[in-house]
Amino acid sequence: MLAVGIVILLGVTLLPHLWVRYTLRRHDRDRPDLQGTGGELARHLLDRFDLHEVKVEVTERGDHYDPSSRTVRLLRNHHDGRSLAAVAIAAHEVGHAIQHGRGERWLALRQRLAAIAVQTDRLAGVFFIAAPLLGLLARTPVAFFGVAALGIGLLAFRVLVDAVTLPVEFDASFRKALPILKNGRYVDQRDLPAIRSVLRAAALTYLAGALIALVNLARWIRLLR
Repeated sequence: MLAVGIVILLGVTLLPHLWVRYTLRRHDRDRPDLQGTGGELARHLLDRFDLHEVKVEVTERGDHYDPSSRTVRLLRNHHDGRSLAAVAIAAHEVGHAIQHGRGERWLALRQRLAAIAVQTDRLAGVFFIAAPLLGLLARTPVAFFGVAALGIGLLAFRVLVDAVTLPVEFDASFRKALPILKNGRYVDQRDLPAIRSVLRAAALTYLAGALIALVNLARWIRLLR
């Protein structure tokens, strides 16, 4: 049973990550018929939506939009590449810049929670290192439940951040990027299924982390039962 549980756990946490990587690689081939690179498209769309102050940069740390510096950052192959993956990812990150520029509440909430999560994640790291010692010291039920409740609280906050992140990501993909690319005819109609697939992968980038947080939370809750 333990082996089966481990296999299921690995499948739940690894499969979304592997699927995202597979999808992006599948559509990462350069297409000379596309109008420009991912970086060029990002710059064009930002200017189109009057977000002239938002910068576009190359990064080695994963595609993302940084609201603190108002910067769209793209991996080299997405910034310089002329592929469906590059176009879709660039539009997705611009979608986040549009959310920020419009002051949309879900993104603002996500940013506030993420700032707090930086501190709770650090505390969680210290806590889980010290948890075995705390468990030995917690000789009374009250102390034990106090230690477990602290672990649950730290993990629950990360789950909350992930829960807010997912709708923000789907909005950037399917209410921002997809209509922009489709209505603006930046890609051919026959490429829209591939674009949807890449945008779905972009929206689910955080899913593996969310599932891991849920599994850890369930483990601690089971400990209290």
